[in-house]
Amino acid sequence: MLEKYGQLERRLADEQQTFARSLRSLVQRAPVTCAQDRTLAEVAALMRQEAVGSVVVLDARSRPVGIVTSHDMVGVIAGSAAAAPVAQAMSREPVSLPAHALAYEAAVTMLARRIRHVLVTDEGRLVGVVSERDLFSLQRLGLGEITMELRLAGEIPVLAGLAAEIRKLTRRLVEQGVAPEQLTLFVSVLNDRLSQRAIEIVRKRHELERISWCWLAFGSEGRFEQTLATDQDNGLIFSAHDGATPEQVRTRMLPFAREVNAALDACGFPLCKGNVMASNPELCLSLDEWRAKMSGWIEVSLPKALLDAAICFDFRALYGDAPLVGALRDWVGGRVKNHPAFLRHMAQAALQARPALNRFGGFAAENAPGAPETIDLKLQGARIFVDAARIYALAKGLPQTGTAERLRGACSAGKTEVASAVEAFYLIQRLRLEAQLQRPGPGDETINRVAPGGLDRVTQSALKEALRVARELQSRLGLDYQL
Repeated sequence: MLEKYGQLERRLADEQQTFARSLRSLVQRAPVTCAQDRTLAEVAALMRQEAVGSVVVLDARSRPVGIVTSHDMVGVIAGSAAAAPVAQAMSREPVSLPAHALAYEAAVTMLARRIRHVLVTDEGRLVGVVSERDLFSLQRLGLGEITMELRLAGEIPVLAGLAAEIRKLTRRLVEQGVAPEQLTLFVSVLNDRLSQRAIEIVRKRHELERISWCWLAFGSEGRFEQTLATDQDNGLIFSAHDGATPEQVRTRMLPFAREVNAALDACGFPLCKGNVMASNPELCLSLDEWRAKMSGWIEVSLPKALLDAAICFDFRALYGDAPLVGALRDWVGGRVKNHPAFLRHMAQAALQARPALNRFGGFAAENAPGAPETIDLKLQGARIFVDAARIYALAKGLPQTGTAERLRGACSAGKTEVASAVEAFYLIQRLRLEAQLQRPGPGDETINRVAPGGLDRVTQSALKEALRVARELQSRLGLDYQL
């Protein structure tokens, strides 16, 4: 297996430049489209005539409202529904990416959403369709090959072996200079697949019938921003059938959660020192209990509550009954809107962490144990962008959990300022990843520290500018919340 994954690592590293192509360059022809009232039989004939595997469905204003693929057609035609309108078989709200997006982004999106086609748009106008085949014909290795190995793993020790090889592959990609936004997406998607498979393996050993539940990802995993060093931040949300009490359901769920947490630990995700894990009874809750807990955080706004809120409000569904998570997110949005003081308290707490700059604009290095004259790129850099983006997203009720997505969607600043903030955030993330390459493992307390004096002049200048952007973002946050 080691030899196989050594080859996998080299092939992916050699070919990753292929994924730097824009989606526009992959569009080979105009998209094949149809109206919503066309029958399935007509669409099937159109597919054969045009020799395509997908047709984009347009509304009366020529806007894409769905996509129907040859896979969709097989089931409905077999069911003698050929005369039905295509709208009955299409996948609604098809995923789209801008034409300037990279092939890498489309590949990760397909893996994350488990889809095979992405619409390519230019300022809202449909340009074409890129398929999984288009992407993976560019290179001999598809990211799907990696996920296939995870999918076939039947035992936790096998999964742990795959996890170790994936970490080696990831370190290799850092060394190759893969952009941090792409890399953290890559890491997060693979970690998602690994975690999902671990949950599936453990689930077979537990009786969880008559319970709707969903495994929650918090923190960096919830934001799709995992780096080389990450511990577990997770929880469980459930809804019981047959009138069972939350405590009765929790009694059944906790042994399952403990085994999953142990399995993830065996796969290289250390147990959370703060016990932010699904095996903690305080984070294994019914939907109503989660609402009550978050209501307490929102209404009380004590320092400990704000810390918990910062971790847990980046939640997303990882495995299970996702509508439970959607219901919780909708509720949180309404609750926060009715308690504006909560966001002000969050902003006040966020301003406690300052960028690693002194008043003269130089680096504010400190002598940490085992790391003299260093700055913490996580606490004194990346965290500032993460905290501000979370607050602005909660204020606008956005569903996104990623920092860059939140900044792009929520900030009232101009496009140039937002682009600068996103660029600064990812520069700091890149330096964090490079620093982590030099450390022995996630248990190292200096894992996110870097000595500015050891950086070349160009990198020093870029880091100072990124930290200045962080300070400007904090100033805007302070003005917006009158702090």
